[in-house]
Amino acid sequence: MRREDAKRMGKKLFNQRLFAKIQRLSGYLVLVTFLLASCKSQDKEIVKKDLPNILFIFADDLGYGDLEVYNSNSKTFTPNLNQLAEEGVRFTEAYCPVSVCSPSRYALMTGEYPWRSWKKSGVMRNYEPSMIGEETLTLPQMLTSAGYQTVGFGKWHLGTTFPTTDGEVPVGYGKFHDEQNGANIDFNQPLSDGPMDRGFQHWFGFSCASECWLFEDKKIVGAIQHDLYTTEAASPGEELMELPLKDFLPYITKESMNYLQKYKSEASDKPFFLYYSPYVPHIPLAVSDEFIGKTEAGPYGDYVFELDHYIGELLQELDELGLRENTLIIFASDNGSQFIATHAGQDGEAHSNSPSDVNKEINPDAHQPNYPYRGTKWSVYEGGVRTPLIASWKGNFPEGHVSDQLIALNDVLPTLAALVGEKIPEGASRDGYNLLPVFYGDKVDLEKREAVVVRGSGESYALREGKWKVVGLGDYPFTSPGELYDLAEDPGETKNIYAENSELADKLLNQLNEHLASAM
Repeated sequence: MRREDAKRMGKKLFNQRLFAKIQRLSGYLVLVTFLLASCKSQDKEIVKKDLPNILFIFADDLGYGDLEVYNSNSKTFTPNLNQLAEEGVRFTEAYCPVSVCSPSRYALMTGEYPWRSWKKSGVMRNYEPSMIGEETLTLPQMLTSAGYQTVGFGKWHLGTTFPTTDGEVPVGYGKFHDEQNGANIDFNQPLSDGPMDRGFQHWFGFSCASECWLFEDKKIVGAIQHDLYTTEAASPGEELMELPLKDFLPYITKESMNYLQKYKSEASDKPFFLYYSPYVPHIPLAVSDEFIGKTEAGPYGDYVFELDHYIGELLQELDELGLRENTLIIFASDNGSQFIATHAGQDGEAHSNSPSDVNKEINPDAHQPNYPYRGTKWSVYEGGVRTPLIASWKGNFPEGHVSDQLIALNDVLPTLAALVGEKIPEGASRDGYNLLPVFYGDKVDLEKREAVVVRGSGESYALREGKWKVVGLGDYPFTSPGELYDLAEDPGETKNIYAENSELADKLLNQLNEHLASAM
């Protein structure tokens, strides 16, 4: 983002990010130190000339309780993610902060709540333009400015503009399915307004799965094949790659590994930011044949196991190339699982992407993806908005550390900016906090995140502050009564105690309304 653009956004946020005040000068990274109480904390802000590589792994619809390291009763297997947690920091109070795909991805990429964008609610539909405004600073843009190579593989789902042969919007615009999908797409012209226009220097993957189109950088090169999707009406003019959905995960893993091999062979003097964003375990459950039936959690659990396997392959490649030592690895999910329970023998195809079709019956012996929390994807309750979050950087972050610091995906951009020495312009990353000391195992004395706003599908909002969570009922602005939960005593949100604590509850509800009034 240009400095003059940032100024036009207005000085809406008083920037207290003392840990992030590092500037770059004449090609060298120069530390600007502050008088803090602890010299130990200052040392952690020293940005070395050799910046770490960064690998961000972003699962799709994976539940907090899917990982064995978060749920000892999990009936799927996640040995590689368990190992990653043992080698780094595991966060137990991390938020998405929205329980559906696009808004959480927006929060990660911008450090802002998604209701600040033009897309106030819901996910991106087929062929819609970028959810991220041209003036908005993104994570890959910030890292590019810091000297990084920025590459992405997998799912974008933040909007891309597709050229058409007739100058009209693509057939199926604003839908998730159309029998004539692709009929007027112009395959000879480049895409725009996508990941390459928001900071990535290389991209392979898709924008929205139901659009089907795979693109490399700005050129359509193939299409996802699945019974739910259709591309028969398209006329590409040349043969495109046809990739069955069950082959997409291994394919983007191989592409990521190919990038790492090329990076190593070229001996680049720039660090890399690799965004690995599989479409797993999102439905349709396109499990590879060799993983079917490998867990007691049904096809969904098999898919989680397959995801862990390919994450393991990617981490092993880092090891074999000698890149692991100086690579910071972060893992998270974009929202909770859509399943309350899964079990062996379950039909892997009888599922829809609609909250009205959630099966609320729980077999006591079944796997519970969002355990121990209430709700699923689409829900404002913890099962929808709580995410497993793991960060590992060997020799730098403590091993096997568990943090209960409140943190959200919004905080990734400012935290990494502090790490790499980039100053965030005023008005950017308005809802994110620099929590870098927490990754080193320290408490945050300054600029601590004390509250987070979360949202379910549609217009359901809640505010988490300390151990309290207030849920607004009805339409915004919310009025008393709502719902109030003590998450320390009742993490499953089983007992609404609004009436018994009305003064506190009303105060929190007012805070939620005030935030929305300033951000909408």
